[in-house]
Amino acid sequence: MDTAASSQIVFDPALIARYDTSGPRYTSYPTAVQFHERFTAADYGALARASNASGKPLSLYLHIPFCDTVCFYCACNKIITRNRRRAGPYLQRLCREIELQGALFDRARPVVQLHWGGGTPTFIADDEMRALMAATREHFTLLDGDRGEYSIEIDPREADAAKIGLLRELGFNRLSMGVQDFDPDVQVAVNRIQPKAVTLAAIAAARREGFRSVSVDLIYGLPRQTVASFERTLTQILELDPDRLSVFNYAHLPELFKTQKQIDAAALPSAADKLEILKRVITRLTEAGYVYIGMDHFAKPDDELAVAQRAGTLYRNFQGYSTHADCDLVALGATSIGMVGDSYSQNVKTLDAYYRHLDAGELPLLRGVHLDADDRLRREVITRLLCHFTLDFAVVGAAHAVDFARYFAPELARLAAMADDGLLVLDARGIRVQPAGRLLIRNICMVFDRYLQGAKGARYSKVI
Repeated sequence: MDTAASSQIVFDPALIARYDTSGPRYTSYPTAVQFHERFTAADYGALARASNASGKPLSLYLHIPFCDTVCFYCACNKIITRNRRRAGPYLQRLCREIELQGALFDRARPVVQLHWGGGTPTFIADDEMRALMAATREHFTLLDGDRGEYSIEIDPREADAAKIGLLRELGFNRLSMGVQDFDPDVQVAVNRIQPKAVTLAAIAAARREGFRSVSVDLIYGLPRQTVASFERTLTQILELDPDRLSVFNYAHLPELFKTQKQIDAAALPSAADKLEILKRVITRLTEAGYVYIGMDHFAKPDDELAVAQRAGTLYRNFQGYSTHADCDLVALGATSIGMVGDSYSQNVKTLDAYYRHLDAGELPLLRGVHLDADDRLRREVITRLLCHFTLDFAVVGAAHAVDFARYFAPELARLAAMADDGLLVLDARGIRVQPAGRLLIRNICMVFDRYLQGAKGARYSKVI
């Protein structure tokens, strides 16, 4: 795949307005809306054991839900507390879950990816971090010598050089951090006071310690943001030269996320200003040499995400874009979501329920879904479009033993209008998303989602 062609984007306000709607981000298909409690821990255990026959490597996600302070925009599953001792009982149960999950999987299956997310993983103490990694090594086969992709989310405000050195010692080699916006007025409005010097120090420490990738998150659409103020943030971010950037659109849904009620809706930028900010983000980052991976993500051309996209091995899961498509994702911790075999599953959401299950020696599973043949086919279609902006009908049809054009005749008819609008090229061989359609890739994928028509009451973010 040609790098320049694959990362080219055309920003067309008229098209964006025409396709202004809400929809899934497709970190899974089917999405979590389809998960149900008829899928039990026994179902999960059977599928996990059966997955050992595949010999696939593993990816582990550990959820640490605690945060010291609340960021008003946040829609993550989190627990706000200044009491660091609250982490101890949780980590004891998390280690117990690691033991129970580890017993399901063959030790010959290496963990090629590991991610600690949150919440704020750097909330926990150094000794707790060491113990958690030791428990993981005891029950799963971790790779040494930096052969795995082991990442962690940090809060720069509480990750000094010593903490970052410890993370490297524990085996982490990729680091992501939230910045959101450097403007002081915006930081006050969202209750995240994070001076540039703090972020700079964390990035410098990561580079001294030999982290292989540093990723920064920004959010546009926050209160008190202006086109000019976010332009200044972009300039400062580019000076820091991160390997990856995620630039998310803030979705103001206070009826779903209580902390967002503390945001002054009157101070949010207008829809026109948000579009202009997005346009400048795309222009500035692509001019600086970053590749548009898709769905708010940018990376340097030599970053593993960009390399995987060119090689056709890029994948998408609950952590966003991933470089390995051939892993079973084992999710650990309250609320976490995994993918094992032909299934997705989610753990219970409250600490009380999480503790109760594990104290009884049970997996803390809440709900899930077992994919049927149609789900697997549509997942592959959506994933290929999200990751590579192309789809070969013959390849996908052969893999799933279907006549693609006949199976998806209604969907292809609906895509014809998008082809007329210049979002994609549609012919007998396949789909090629055009530069004008890359920002609207969620709209294109939604055509193949058979659950959307019956998704009453589901709330999704705006596609742009």
